[in-house]
Amino acid sequence: MTENDQRVTQLATELGMRLVAIKAQVTTAESCTGGGIAEAITRVPGSSTWFEAGYVTYSNVQKNKQLAVPEQLFASVGAVSREVVEAMVRGAQTSSGARYAVAVSGVAGPDGGSPDKPVGTVWLAWGDAERVFSVRRQFAGDRAEVRRQTVEAALEGLLRLTTEENPILG
Repeated sequence: MTENDQRVTQLATELGMRLVAIKAQVTTAESCTGGGIAEAITRVPGSSTWFEAGYVTYSNVQKNKQLAVPEQLFASVGAVSREVVEAMVRGAQTSSGARYAVAVSGVAGPDGGSPDKPVGTVWLAWGDAERVFSVRRQFAGDRAEVRRQTVEAALEGLLRLTTEENPILG
């Protein structure tokens, strides 16, 4: 296991311990990571007690169908946007019943970028019962590295959220 994999596994383990302590569950809504956040979570033995569901909604059709992201958002702001990841968080919470959620949508590369949203642009959102937080990040590196950094940032934010901290700090 690489040092990066160890870091991601450590974050997922800490998240699991925190969720068990507060008797809560988490769900994921992923696009550019293709299930990487859910995979990291399910590396942890016993994660079935605190991981409710993972949604891999790579296409806009599935974001709408599985997570109830309004279709008009794709035309007005695009899939890689604050509005879409926030809708993904709420859709995942509604569908799964989990208290906490994370959603990601981005341009992992190597192509697909634009002047507004270059390769490495990722929107992340985290939600609990009352609040949704979102942030745009610009990650460097190749496709694998952008995806890895996104998974790590998603887990770090979830961990902060479950301890009543702002998940976008850090």
